[in-house]
Amino acid sequence: MNQAATADIPDVPDATSFATLSPDTVLDALDALGLYGDGRLLALNSYENRVYQVGMEDGPPLVAKFYRPLRWSDAQILEEHDFSQELADEEVPVVPAMRLDNGATLHRHAGFRFAVFQRHGGRAPELDDADTLERLGRFIGRIHAVGMRRPFVERPALDLASFGHEPRDWLLAHDFIPMDVATAWRTTVEQALQGVQRCYDRAGEIRSLRLHGDCHVGNVLWTDAGPHFVDFDDSRSGPAVQDLWMLLSGERREMVGQLADLLAGYESFCEFEPRELYLIEALRTLRLIHYSAWLARRWDDPAFPAAFPWFNTQRYWQDRILELREQIALMDEPPLWPV
Repeated sequence: MNQAATADIPDVPDATSFATLSPDTVLDALDALGLYGDGRLLALNSYENRVYQVGMEDGPPLVAKFYRPLRWSDAQILEEHDFSQELADEEVPVVPAMRLDNGATLHRHAGFRFAVFQRHGGRAPELDDADTLERLGRFIGRIHAVGMRRPFVERPALDLASFGHEPRDWLLAHDFIPMDVATAWRTTVEQALQGVQRCYDRAGEIRSLRLHGDCHVGNVLWTDAGPHFVDFDDSRSGPAVQDLWMLLSGERREMVGQLADLLAGYESFCEFEPRELYLIEALRTLRLIHYSAWLARRWDDPAFPAAFPWFNTQRYWQDRILELREQIALMDEPPLWPV
């Protein structure tokens, strides 16, 4: 198994400490590993962690990812690294953390934990193209064929408790909901979670496997050779359909066709249980609740108010109530079934 490079040094104590992650700190961290930057540093689009493209004196640029303090344990990060490497060993196009001369993929500097990745560019896949969707489906099927070999031991599951009950309770306990909409929000969330439970009841017993976990279009980079999958930071155990539904968009008729194309490729490598389709709107509902709590938990990080100025306004919570009410209705509709 993967091992951390150094002893278990405590993390920087809070999220706002990302402010101390200066360009010099990033370059010094790489220097300590024998990776010498040439001074070019480009911050990449990431809010949960801090990710930089670093120009190197010798060779192509590398990507350095500095993990948010206190979010994952070392064991959970290393389990993600091991999963990505397992996929890469099976020639699934993912970007695993580099194992450097010290034999480790997880490193520490100035209290920060970080990993280094090869840089892989690409463009967003064209999700309105049937061939593209089928190819994506094939690779997701390959990810899942590996993912079902063994369970995660350290990383949590994506389920009603972790993505529904816990974030609801956290938001209420920390007084993020304005008083004049708190009753409506609490009632609507409760109805939504009851709807999620009904979806799970209709689906019955569902197989849980290791997932990408956050398989949206921003985490798939396309080149002339095809896709590669990045950012397994949200990798969890859960139902296979979690890695499919975020690639669907548009009206119901359009999503039915997209789903058919994805599954045409997926089932070349991994059997899909159609009962999981009962979970698509349930998983979307859980993601909406979890996302609000994610923003709230990060609100002390100065990057978040700057990037999400619309969060925690009166209008924001009113819109979330309407959004969840729409989801309540959608969860009681028949699921998408590919023709």
